[in-house]
Amino acid sequence: MSATSSQPGTADIIILGAGVNGASIAFHLARRKAGRVVVIDKATAGEGGSGRSSALVRMHYTLPEEVRLALKSHEYFTHWQEIVGRPSAFKAIGFIRLVAANDVEAMKKNVAMHRALGADARIITADEVRAIEPDWRVDDFEYAAYEPRSGYGDGGVVANDFLDRAREMGAIYLPRTRVTALRVEGGRVQGVTTGQGRIDAPLVVAAVGPWSRPLFQAAGVDLPIEPEFHRVAILKNPPGMKGGGVACIDSILNLYYRSEGPERTLVGEFYGPRDVDPDAFPQSVPEEDLLEMALGVARRIPKLEDGAVARAVTGVYDMSPDQRPLLGPVPGVRGLHVAAGFSGMGFKIAPAVGLTMSELLLDGAGRTVDLSIFDPGRFAAGRPIRAPHEYADE
Repeated sequence: MSATSSQPGTADIIILGAGVNGASIAFHLARRKAGRVVVIDKATAGEGGSGRSSALVRMHYTLPEEVRLALKSHEYFTHWQEIVGRPSAFKAIGFIRLVAANDVEAMKKNVAMHRALGADARIITADEVRAIEPDWRVDDFEYAAYEPRSGYGDGGVVANDFLDRAREMGAIYLPRTRVTALRVEGGRVQGVTTGQGRIDAPLVVAAVGPWSRPLFQAAGVDLPIEPEFHRVAILKNPPGMKGGGVACIDSILNLYYRSEGPERTLVGEFYGPRDVDPDAFPQSVPEEDLLEMALGVARRIPKLEDGAVARAVTGVYDMSPDQRPLLGPVPGVRGLHVAAGFSGMGFKIAPAVGLTMSELLLDGAGRTVDLSIFDPGRFAAGRPIRAPHEYADE
């Protein structure tokens, strides 16, 4: 079947997915003048998980390569106007990491690693946390990790900014276009088939998040990426509560939370069910579950007991077995690459993922950050990633 007038018949590189990572890859390839770059999305840019992301920006990881990706991405978020040419949506409200008592020594070692890599991070005491956040209860921990220049952004804005700039530099964007097949012949990708016809290309990058597994299975490759349902509550702060609070990942409560502007607080859960369809997941959260989330975060911020629920957001993570992304060439199919399995961390590292994936595609390896540890074939080879000082809930 021939292509329609709006769909090209050939491309140098096809990118599937216009979320933060697919759009970032397109931006960096277009900036390198990588030829005809075609971005295909079954909906529109940032409409999937990116637009529903809580969009934390933090350096705190237990794996050095993840820290390097986060550090490079932080440069983008803090210099967005200069690099991308759009107003920045990043809010540097600060970030705190709380861990269970048996993980405190690991946290101290991880912060030492962060500092050695150049992160603005340090260990602070519970009293110092109280000085930063006077409304918090701090009697269930002694130490926390603190990043004063971290915060949060906006996934939908970032995806659209990257894609808009990529298009200005020559990338072609096909929204509302469903890919029906990856075309593979003789162990090499030949392109894709969409509802409008074929597009031939020697390189294809799939950045389609929780839709990854069935797409690859149809091409004879099984990548262990599972969808996981997640819920977020947006609470109205009660009168007298300090607004604009820091972001926090709290392993004591198994919640994360941050300010949502000066008058609201966002609260999200660590875990969710995996028997979920990324095309048909619940769009609302039962009132009793929202109340449970509100009461949970009130264990840290007691004033939120008097808050009210403003709204809820739901979404789907693309989870890998070791909760770390699959980045790079897909085993057994030359020219086919994946950027998925982000397990909830996709937004905060997206700028660096786009940069390093563009290096991998054009130069043969990630130069800014070595991506080899994220080899998509590691699970089939029995090599899941294990960080030196992981936490109990990783």
